[in-house]
Formats: sequence, C-alpha cells, structure tokens
Amino acid sequence: MLAEGFWDNQELAQQTTKEISGVKRIIQEWNEVHGLLEEALTLVELLDEVADASLEAELGDLLPKLERAVDELELASLLSGEYDGNNAILTIHPGAGGTESQDWAAMLLRMYTRWAEDQGYAVEVLDYQPGDEAGLKDATLLIRGTNVYGYLRSEKGVHRLVRISPFDSSGRRHTSFSSVEVLPEIEDDVTVEINPDDLRIDTYRASGAGGQHVNKTDSAIRITHLPSGIVVQCQSERSQHSNREAALKILKARLLERQLQEQRAKMESLKGQHQDIAWGSQIRSYVFCPYTMVKDHRSNVEVGNVNGVMDGDLAPFIEGYLKLKQ
Repeated sequence: MLAEGFWDNQELAQQTTKEISGVKRIIQEWNEVHGLLEEALTLVELLDEVADASLEAELGDLLPKLERAVDELELASLLSGEYDGNNAILTIHPGAGGTESQDWAAMLLRMYTRWAEDQGYAVEVLDYQPGDEAGLKDATLLIRGTNVYGYLRSEKGVHRLVRISPFDSSGRRHTSFSSVEVLPEIEDDVTVEINPDDLRIDTYRASGAGGQHVNKTDSAIRITHLPSGIVVQCQSERSQHSNREAALKILKARLLERQLQEQRAKMESLKGQHQDIAWGSQIRSYVFCPYTMVKDHRSNVEVGNVNGVMDGDLAPFIEGYLKLKQ
C-alpha cells in the first residue's frame, strides 16, 4: 500500500508541477503585454509634452509589437483542451493524383514549417518520404513549443488546392487534396509499477527437459496479475528465485505493452473521424486561379493573400476555428 501511495503522490506532484508551469507561463505573457503597454503610454505622454520625431518613430515600432502580443494573449485564452499546451505531431498525406498532390503536400509542409519558425517553435522532421518526381509521399513533423497542439488542432482535415499545374504542359487548372493529421505529443511517463498485493504467485513442478533437479522440485513459477488478468509463467531456470525474477520481467513487459495499447487507442480517438482525401471533405480551400483566396469552410474565414498564408500566416484561421469551438 505504501508503494501504491508513493506512486500516486508522485503522479500528483508531476501534474501539479505541470499546472504551476502553465500558470507561470500565463503570468509571464501577461507581464510582457503589460510592460509593452506601459512603455507605449509613456511614449504617448512624452509626445504630448514635446514633439519629437525619434519618439514618434519609437512608438510606431512599438505599437505593432503590442498589438501582436495582445492578439497572442487573446488567442491563448481560447485554449482549454486537456492537451492544448502540448507539443504537436503533424503528419501530411497527399491524396490521389500522383505528382500534383505530392507537390501540394510539400507546399503544406513548407507552410507549417514557416508558421512554426515564425512562432519561435522548434521543428523536427520525424519522417519524410519523397515523391516519385516532386513533392512528398508522407511527412511527419514534431513541433515543440507552448500551446502548439492547441493551435494546430485547427489544421486537422483535408486541404484542397486549385491552381494551374506546373506539371501540366497544357496549362490546365488542377484540383489537388492532402490530409493533415495533428496529434498531441504525449509525455514519455509510462512507468510500470506492480503492487505486490495485486499478484497471485503459484509454484509447481517444472516439466520437460531440464534435468533431474528441475523435475523433482517446485521451481516453476506462475504469476497472475489480478487487476488485468494477465498470467505469466516461467520454468526455464533451475531455481525458483530465478524463475520468479524472469516471470516478473515478462509481466512488466506485458503490462507495458497494454499501457502503450491503451495510449495508442486514446491517440486514435483524438484523430477524430476519418475522411476521404477528396471532394466534399475539405476543411479549407487554397485557390490560386482564377482568383486568389484561402477559405476555411468551417469558420468561413477568408484571406485574399494566398501567398502570405503559404508563407505561414495561419493566425486568422486558427483564431476563427478556436472561436467557433467556444
């Protein structure tokens, strides 16, 4: 019981530390906004007293920073999910269409990489499979930073591209699709702890090859983990102690495997409903021709500067999605 209480307390302490870190981060962000506001007000007061071109230029540089900081703080206030503060694992899959859709997938990869870099996030390529002629067949990124999953969960779904294909010698307009999957990175805190009170240990006489000693003593061990019903046994060693240790190793491995399966099942539930990478399932359209516009079909947010979006300006869509989910 002591061991069980110890691990429960340790888990609680880890969760409390995580929550404290989150609160500290919010306070720090608020203090940064407050500091910029105080600085801006001081400049305004000085300009009321005396006209100074250098002060005007300083205020002109400061106001966009203040506006961006306020926007980021407001956006962060919309996050409330269990995993919103986590890092994110983002995977891009091209749809049918060969080189055209594979090139579109590569364009999305660049867009998300640029977005992450602009936010000051770290990007690690976990997997990358190049396309046959251009683009990519699959790519997975790990993006590390504050609230990455909370922001990028707005990107889950099918993304549609309309443009004049650079791979079509006739210059025809093509429509391509790629899907984006976003999952939170789950912290590697999977620890297998076994409460002795949860075990039923039986001994029995080993059978089969192993010599006269093995056959005449109750050296074999069978361990039943009562909460899970997992049963393991070992009779390969000559001593009961050795068989016990070996059986415990097997049990821990089985319990770890079960934990990971449960974790994967939880991750699968976070993926949401599977959609075909094709017409009618897109969450967002990126139109390069005959006009330029990016439209999110869930929030109805529209942006005319398609090149800016492809360079990583996703803030309008992220904000629109988060407000929609409030």
